[in-house]
Amino acid sequence: MKKSVMTAALAAAGVLLAVQAPVPAQASSSSGFVPGSNPVLFVHGYNGGSSNWNTMADRFRADGWPSSHLHQWSYDSGRSNTVTAQQLSTEVERVLAATGATRVDIVSHSMGGLSSRYYLKNLDGTSRTEAWVSLGGPNHGTDSANACFDASCPEMRMGSSFLTALNSGDGTPGSPRYATWWSPCDTVINPDSSVSLSGAVNTRTTCVSHMGLLTDATVYAQTRDMINR
Repeated sequence: MKKSVMTAALAAAGVLLAVQAPVPAQASSSSGFVPGSNPVLFVHGYNGGSSNWNTMADRFRADGWPSSHLHQWSYDSGRSNTVTAQQLSTEVERVLAATGATRVDIVSHSMGGLSSRYYLKNLDGTSRTEAWVSLGGPNHGTDSANACFDASCPEMRMGSSFLTALNSGDGTPGSPRYATWWSPCDTVINPDSSVSLSGAVNTRTTCVSHMGLLTDATVYAQTRDMINR
């Protein structure tokens, strides 16, 4: 399958994580924005873009989050996830300076989970992050990445040196709360079990597509409650 075909399969959102056994997300004491709620930084996946988050960001606004606390970040997903992680570090510092907050909540989709995990594990991101969410992320690789050839693609393949290093030792380091969501109907992350992380709250969704994880109302509500504790 050539890259143009991969773009149809992966580009539908950008590759990232999927989980193992179904574990229900815990409810928050508040479903709306409250003083002390962190700014939310959204990280899209392979061939994605900031607009992938429009529906979810609108739902956060409807629940009281000001636009100043919702950051739909965009980056070149063809570059190595290590490069993206460094850029993400800069973006986090920008968001913290702009909002006066001390920590962010990161919500990622597909491959966005890998660069953000690298940031937490290797670039002192744990001191800047309170909660990390991965929607359909290839935490342990996906066979979909065998058909694309950007610098980031080999890193998403099962058994890659990038994933081996990222998953070595503690896969959910530091004090942040970690959570993943995976769907049995996600055809981009193969196998489904790739999404789950030891140390995270791993939640199985209903039959939702890879891109549908971005717009599903239940996934949104669970994500909101997970980060807003």
